[in-house]
Amino acid sequence: MKRRDFIKTAAALGTAATLGGCTREQIEGKRAFHTSRQKRVKLKLATSWPAHFPIMGTGVERFAQRVKAMSGGSLEIKVYPKNILVPALAVFDATSSGQIDAFHSGPYYWKGKNPAFALFSGLPMGMVASELIAWMKYGGGYDLWRELYAKYNLYPMMGGNTGVQMGGWFRKPIKSLGDLKGLKMRIPGLGGEVMARLGVNPILLPAGEIYTALERGTIDATEWVGPALDIRMGFYKVAPYYYTGWHEPGSVLELTFNKARFDKLSPEHQAILQTAADQLNNEMYHEFLDQNARALKKLKALGVKIYNFPKAVDEAAKKAVMEVVADQSAKSADFKRVYASMASYYRLVKPWTDISEARYLNIR
Repeated sequence: MKRRDFIKTAAALGTAATLGGCTREQIEGKRAFHTSRQKRVKLKLATSWPAHFPIMGTGVERFAQRVKAMSGGSLEIKVYPKNILVPALAVFDATSSGQIDAFHSGPYYWKGKNPAFALFSGLPMGMVASELIAWMKYGGGYDLWRELYAKYNLYPMMGGNTGVQMGGWFRKPIKSLGDLKGLKMRIPGLGGEVMARLGVNPILLPAGEIYTALERGTIDATEWVGPALDIRMGFYKVAPYYYTGWHEPGSVLELTFNKARFDKLSPEHQAILQTAADQLNNEMYHEFLDQNARALKKLKALGVKIYNFPKAVDEAAKKAVMEVVADQSAKSADFKRVYASMASYYRLVKPWTDISEARYLNIR
């Protein structure tokens, strides 16, 4: 053995012997020492939700706690509910400009900046949550989203999913397509554009104003999310007709960072944020499933009945979705490109979904 090789081997054996002789506490202490040497970073994250808002707000709070624990305290996120640092729907611009470091909200709120952004929340009559998540991760959705957001100095991650949302609460029953004509309904995003083609007057209201507007008849209907959050809003007291939905079949929520700030983070901190975001995405979807089931039981005990839109409404909505897509694609090359990617993946995944989950759900 050459002298140089002997020295290398002896050094390696010495290191192994040292570690082998360490107690568990000593090894953990070495790890803690390494973590303590990581540059400590604090990030400001604003949400579009009230303080401790169930599922969405509390989910982000747990995300922040998880990031701190995973980083050994070297990465800390301070969560600010809406209107504390910036208004609920100003979080996009505030993060883009660097006023804050990150936000939690929904991509469809920003369709005024780029109509393609609404697609990253999902499409009416489109893919459900599991399909959307697969498209994001394996079908090119993430690449497109991050490319388009980068123009605004933003770096998005999926930050939750509501699953299929309900069609909304109506003061009067919808027995025909004609019953939608002239209705004033609180409904955002592409779902609002589809409803507009069915004769509805879509209105965007902040959460705190919806109940009063519905009670006073300023609006005739509202969609919100699903039983878990709807029951807390008390809509059943003033609008007794609760309809199943198709306008948001699996709404993606976002956890978006200022890109310049994110790029300066260490690889370890970047990996921690992505891992914690993946956990938030998975956790929130299943929490919605659990809480919606429990709340639906309570609503039924209160006498609330669940209705489906008439078939004529469903068929008209399918046609309206394609009209909205065609119009938006003609106006926006970004929308056309994102929709093409989404539609291509939908054609790939739908045959499997149809013979697996959909088939099973229809026979169980």
